Amino acid sequence: MEKYEVDFLTLSHGAAQVTPAEELKKLLKTGKKLKIKLGMDPTAPNLHLGHAVVLSKMKQFQDLGHEIIFVIGDFTAGIGDPTGKSKTRPPLDEEQIALNTATYFDQVSRILNPEKMTIRFNSSWLGALSSKDVVKLCAKTTLARLTERDDFTKRIKEHVSIGFHELLYPLFQAYDSVELKSDVELGGTDQTFNLLFGRFIQEQYGQKGQVILTTPILEGLDGTEKMSKSLGNTIDLQDKPDEAFGKLMSISDALMWRYLQVLLDNTEEEISIMQERIASGNLHPMNVKKDMAFSIVKKFWSEDAASSAQEQWEALFQKKDYSKAEEIILLNTPNPIWIVDLLKEIKAVSGSSEAKRLIESGAVSINQEKITDFKAEISWQSGTTIRVGKHRIYAIK
Repeated sequence: MEKYEVDFLTLSHGAAQVTPAEELKKLLKTGKKLKIKLGMDPTAPNLHLGHAVVLSKMKQFQDLGHEIIFVIGDFTAGIGDPTGKSKTRPPLDEEQIALNTATYFDQVSRILNPEKMTIRFNSSWLGALSSKDVVKLCAKTTLARLTERDDFTKRIKEHVSIGFHELLYPLFQAYDSVELKSDVELGGTDQTFNLLFGRFIQEQYGQKGQVILTTPILEGLDGTEKMSKSLGNTIDLQDKPDEAFGKLMSISDALMWRYLQVLLDNTEEEISIMQERIASGNLHPMNVKKDMAFSIVKKFWSEDAASSAQEQWEALFQKKDYSKAEEIILLNTPNPIWIVDLLKEIKAVSGSSEAKRLIESGAVSINQEKITDFKAEISWQSGTTIRVGKHRIYAIK
């Protein structure tokens, strides 16, 4: 088997779709350094393991010596990608975009080699387009083609309004590919329309259309919706390793197989063998899940972090040794204190609404006693333990 064929098998493994597959093979066969593009809008400050799926695929291209271009969509974030939205999404302001962008490079560098990639901000070319340029871009397509998007079609059928700026989003996103002359663009399956539209617009500008490689969408901790910050079901790349490990241990056994396949590239055959061993009683699902959590933390954090996180999780949740809990020092803190203020003080929640949801769902315990009263006042002392959700335990020092 020739090298380009081996490379194609490597790159297509775990991909949801490669379009057109034969074209990627031809590009690889030339042996030239390909321009590989991945764009992300800074709509939130943290990247998560859902983003890590496509970043890991990009790492494969990087390891094969191709030119990696990571596009931060600071301009397009100001419009808002309507993908999957049933109503108009309000655009982000410049201050929020800048805040969200600040940590992207460090987070991406956890997976990609920062010395072998190019970071581009699409505001540098989209912000420079004149009115005449924008009209010229709009003339490359039709309203009918733009509204082929599933989300637009659905909203039209349901008589839900579509903002004109939303129609511009796929056009501007596609122009990124024209500017960069990308050979291949990566994205999740929810980006399929945008990526194919980029290929189409390249061709309208007389360029060779890019190959599209999409990766599976990773479900969040709830196991139903895609991993999304707005849904609060993420494992963030900026989470502490022990917190990430705990979140991974909290997922359902059914979702575990999905994570093994999407994040760790386990084959269907390997997963089938493990499932058969569990069914026959020769393997406990808890052990599979611990191996999964260890491997994921090792891959995206470090081996030492994974070992430490597993040791802490086993001590807290299997041995009930709360000396391993995250220590919290309270200074000038009322005693007793409103449970919501306590959760905020230890940074277990981002706001009162999250605290209320956790408390009323029975996800908060003080010294192993559940607190379900949102108005509860808590007396505390050194050694008081606070459990939040399935994977976070704090100890007041």
